[in-house]
Amino acid sequence: MAQELGLEPAEAGALRSELEQLGLLVPTDPVHTTGLDTNPGWVHDTADDTVAAIDPEVALLRLLEHEQATLRERLKQTDEAYSRLEMLAGRFLRAGSVSNSEVEVEVLTDYRRIQQVVEDVLDVVHDSIASMHPGAIDTATLDRSLSRDKRMVDEGVRVRVIYNQRFASVPALAEFFRRQAGVGVEVRLSPVVPMNMILGDSQFALLPADPEDHTAGAILARGPALVRSYLAVYEYCWHTSAAFGEEEDPERGGDGLTEQQRAALRMLASGMKDEKIARNLGVSLRTVSRLLSEVMQALGASSRFEAGVRATRMGWLD
Repeated sequence: MAQELGLEPAEAGALRSELEQLGLLVPTDPVHTTGLDTNPGWVHDTADDTVAAIDPEVALLRLLEHEQATLRERLKQTDEAYSRLEMLAGRFLRAGSVSNSEVEVEVLTDYRRIQQVVEDVLDVVHDSIASMHPGAIDTATLDRSLSRDKRMVDEGVRVRVIYNQRFASVPALAEFFRRQAGVGVEVRLSPVVPMNMILGDSQFALLPADPEDHTAGAILARGPALVRSYLAVYEYCWHTSAAFGEEEDPERGGDGLTEQQRAALRMLASGMKDEKIARNLGVSLRTVSRLLSEVMQALGASSRFEAGVRATRMGWLD
């Protein structure tokens, strides 16, 4: 027949395979007597076996039956996979499953795992998300972060964030803060932000394993009993920070010091070394030296120790 139609062997073979897959041709060789007539699409292995033509209506009904069976099997596999995933992720995805007295802590050392946990927490919160960021901000992800913030605000989630106030002097970041505030994010700036922290629904807390070493990984805490303590720390930082826009021209308080000078003085009085003060303020050692020199001059002190004593007596550390 192929010769009569002027078909090349390869073309004839391809057309025959297509007809068999559609169930319009069924090989009648004994090798194919089982299964093929009820399983359209099963391709023969030999090229010279005889075939039987199948009525198109019958072939269509068989093909539909075959597809329905395949679909039922795929749905069954999907249900089984969903059940397994639900069992594995249920405790994390359903915040309510962690009771008030139950606490879970997981140490995360892989960067990709940490990033995934951040995304997961942000995806499952329903009421509030609170975060603070003392270190560098990746400007390449600002648009994505803004879209995510807007989505959460639109869904009724209260979104709060605290940044180090030095970021306000970076035009790109200052514009980002304005855009965040524009979509409903509550943005505050502080001269001192103690650590990276993300809190979700009083159920999840993501913290650095070592605030002094960002390569040490992170800690994921679950459960209100533990997260409430971190939330108290956050609330203190929140109330001692200033809303974005109110700190751009820092006014001096009754003690004549700026917020940055006052923060440096408090850390000096607590016994911190210059290196840690610089790290907490996000400034250089030279800037710390200048700040403390200005504080000493304002106090009329000739040494840092004397400055601490005088500041205490004058109530500047209260």
